[in-house]
Amino acid sequence: MSDVVKTLLIELENELKQQQLWSAVAPQPAAMASTVPFCYDTMALEQWLQFIFLPRMQALLDAKSALPNKISVLPVAIEAFKAHGVRVAPLLSIIARIDSTLSGAK
Repeated sequence: MSDVVKTLLIELENELKQQQLWSAVAPQPAAMASTVPFCYDTMALEQWLQFIFLPRMQALLDAKSALPNKISVLPVAIEAFKAHGVRVAPLLSIIARIDSTLSGAK
């Protein structure tokens, strides 16, 4: 499963870049320290995906640690990206595949 997750993470990064949702500047350290789910009080979801989710998932893969087995980013992503309309459908599809892969659904 780790190879599948690794591939999905690469797809997620590429799609964030394709959608021009990739940032060259990291959020301030205080924003990164938020304890609220998805850091929604201090950053946009695309920032959380880029600066928190992707690095943490990659660190787990690199350490060959257990991956989360229950994850549900898609509902938050649908809400966060709804203003972008149908153009983010590929991004939402990748997030859905990450959710289902990590949660054991096919």
